[in-house]
Amino acid sequence: MTSKSTTMGTRDGALESPWQNTLEVSISNRQNAGVYDCLVVGGGITGLTAALLLQQAGKQVFLVEAHRIGFGTTGGTSAHINTFADTTYAEAESAFGLEGAQLFADAIREGYDLIAGWQQDCDFEVKPGYLYAETEKEVKQLDKIYEAAVKVGVNVAYTDQVPTPVPFKKALVWPDQAQFHPLKYLSVLQKAFLAAGGSIRENTLITGIESKGGLHTAGDIKARAVIYATHTPPNINLFNFECAPYRSYVIAVKLKGGKYPDALIYDSQEPYHYVRTHVIEGEQLLLVGGLDHKTGHDDPEKAFKALEKYVREYYSVSSVKYKWSSQYYVPVDGLPYIGQMPMSAEGIYCATGYNGNGMMLGSVAGKILSDLVLGKANKYEKLFSPARVKPLDSFSEFVKENADVAYHFVADRFGIYETDSLKRLSPGTGKLVEVDGKKIAAYRDESGEIYALSPVCTHAGCIVNWNSEERSWDCPCHGARYDVAGKVLTGPATKDLTAISTHES
Repeated sequence: MTSKSTTMGTRDGALESPWQNTLEVSISNRQNAGVYDCLVVGGGITGLTAALLLQQAGKQVFLVEAHRIGFGTTGGTSAHINTFADTTYAEAESAFGLEGAQLFADAIREGYDLIAGWQQDCDFEVKPGYLYAETEKEVKQLDKIYEAAVKVGVNVAYTDQVPTPVPFKKALVWPDQAQFHPLKYLSVLQKAFLAAGGSIRENTLITGIESKGGLHTAGDIKARAVIYATHTPPNINLFNFECAPYRSYVIAVKLKGGKYPDALIYDSQEPYHYVRTHVIEGEQLLLVGGLDHKTGHDDPEKAFKALEKYVREYYSVSSVKYKWSSQYYVPVDGLPYIGQMPMSAEGIYCATGYNGNGMMLGSVAGKILSDLVLGKANKYEKLFSPARVKPLDSFSEFVKENADVAYHFVADRFGIYETDSLKRLSPGTGKLVEVDGKKIAAYRDESGEIYALSPVCTHAGCIVNWNSEERSWDCPCHGARYDVAGKVLTGPATKDLTAISTHES
């Protein structure tokens, strides 16, 4: 079934990224009729890549996006394109053998090449990448990274020169890395998809699929295959146990004197920092990111303050122009899950668990998924297969126990009065407060109006936490996020938080 969804803006949070101001979109209003070859759910880099490849192969594809094209992680990425990954080749070799590590390296490179081949006027620039170590422990890790990368044929070398003011002990240089404008790139894919005859519908949330006789139905859309390109598949599924949601932070600053590094630069701290330069609409900016943490577990305000403190320690900053955050999922074994969705009808596919490398892995995932729909062999199919996720004995009981937990919270409540705990809320702030012995997720907007919600995530019954920077309610369990009115911003939840009416006292 489907339901209409509203949003606060053009991305999944209140903070504006520098990419948003330059996105041009052209949406097809084609009315769907008949049966499509494939329904693609999600309008980010994975969904548009898969949709375009399928449409160019002669299939009829309908792409549905819950909000706007580029609304999710693709619209909040820091847009690095690398030949190395957050899951190192040493870690991949340890878990999947040398053959698996080689395939992983090939997949990263193929994702890079897909972007390089399709990009047009996307601020695409090839630059060197540097990874440096500041401690003896980090030096040992760096040596392992080097040795494993050489084994799988990735171009890397030691270097004594890194364009960073940070003192370091040892460093690697990765030639021919790249960066781009992610939403300009999505616009290229979108226009090509529409030109090839594809159809797009925005502001439509897919809450589930009904499958019968080889056909899959979502509301008024019927298709022979379905691709969930939603960063994590919706509703309760096995990936809730296999992928952990993380928030990543970025600030864009202006420097005094114009001394911007012309490279992609990473340290080896945990969590790590990175910097790079990007000219956006004629304005040169230093992008500084990192300090990732599990969604809903730490204070976003502290993360931004720490990033700003870090960049001011090493660079002469004149002003902070942008700050924003984004979400990604870390897979338990290091590699993404791409393919037939476990415990779902045949012909329903998904992709998730890109770690911090969604641009390359999202692109190659689009290629893998399109090949699966087309019935073509793909050399990465087995390595990334979700079939390696083993069902848990308690999974069915978990689904049963959590299916409707959120709705019992307010079953006997018609509303609440504005008590002292609510009155203490300042305009523009949200907080978990206690009213009549019950926890309430409450937000007071700038005009003084209170939005009161059940704090119970509709996905699996966890209690959401307030994200003061993005002005969202974030679930610390599986990463579902909601706006101040309780509307779903990002899955795996498909139902809004339950609203509670407030009465004047």
